[in-house]
Amino acid sequence: MTDQDLIYVLALQHVPKIGDVTAKKLIAHCGSAEAVFKEKKQNLLRIDGIGTTMIGDLFNVNHIKEAEQELLFIKKNEVESLYFTESNYPEKLKHCIDGPILLFQRGKIHLKQQHILSIVGTRNITSHGIGFCEKLIETLEPFNPVIVSGFAYGTDITAQKAAIKHNLQTIGCLAHGFSQIYPKVHKKYVKDIESNGGFLTDFWSTDTFDRNNFLKRNRIIAGISEATIVIESAEKGGSLVTADIANSYNRDVFAVPGRITDIFSTGCNNLIKHQKAHVLSDPLDIPFMLDWKLKEDVKPAIQKQMFVELDDNETIIYNYLKSNEKQQLDLIAIECQLPIFKAASILLNMELKGVIRPLPGKLFELT
Repeated sequence: MTDQDLIYVLALQHVPKIGDVTAKKLIAHCGSAEAVFKEKKQNLLRIDGIGTTMIGDLFNVNHIKEAEQELLFIKKNEVESLYFTESNYPEKLKHCIDGPILLFQRGKIHLKQQHILSIVGTRNITSHGIGFCEKLIETLEPFNPVIVSGFAYGTDITAQKAAIKHNLQTIGCLAHGFSQIYPKVHKKYVKDIESNGGFLTDFWSTDTFDRNNFLKRNRIIAGISEATIVIESAEKGGSLVTADIANSYNRDVFAVPGRITDIFSTGCNNLIKHQKAHVLSDPLDIPFMLDWKLKEDVKPAIQKQMFVELDDNETIIYNYLKSNEKQQLDLIAIECQLPIFKAASILLNMELKGVIRPLPGKLFELT
């Protein structure tokens, strides 16, 4: 995209009553953002759903002037612009009707052929929530997922710090422009995150922190990922809004259950109760439910150790495969008297330990 093209996209994004859905409609009809501004008003009004109030401010020259100023900020601060029709725009977000027409990026983000997970939850995360979040990311490390969150207090920063610890990409989706960082105490994490991923926002440098921006930010968190995980939440909270948005995009949602007496488990329990989220009781539920496979170049790092500790169910499956050589998942579950989903989770854990290896046709054998 040339600077001239970008100015017109920025200008269209700057028009108050034209949101992303309408902007995409106008661009599709006219062919480009520049063409929108050069089209006659009466022709725009012939487009289905476009009214006088909506485009009343479209031809205000201040939009172009403000766009030119924002372009100067983008260039000066090494911000990358991601246009919704171009290849560098997040693929999954392209399929969201209200996805931003333009995203701003800082850091080293690479999303091609990557598993992408959003992890959200309360800002008042408990020690139990921290423990589960850290264990989840540690367990998923062999699958090399990208961890997305909102860079906020509590669950968000816990997930992103754990991702950095395990050398995973992490993305912070911001509710403001790149002229500031909120919360300020998280400035110390900016360098590490930009070295292990980066930040995304659709807010301009002139857009400062405002709580009303969270809803807009949350649609990016939900839309960029194949699944959203809610670690902990009270009965009401922003993470539940993110879960609802993810559901509206037909993405998987997972929630960590808790005791009914725990305030910060109420939201998760309600998501599960109302069938808005899968139960996430074991980190290995994620690769099983999302059908993730370990890459071939990862497997040598998890070869069988000389002495591997197996729990009771793993021992049962181990002995069964030892006596029967390679067997299919369904038969393993039946013979070992385990539900199929449970057997699959156990087999994946044994694969991570290097005890078994999967074969085509849902077959498994000992290594």
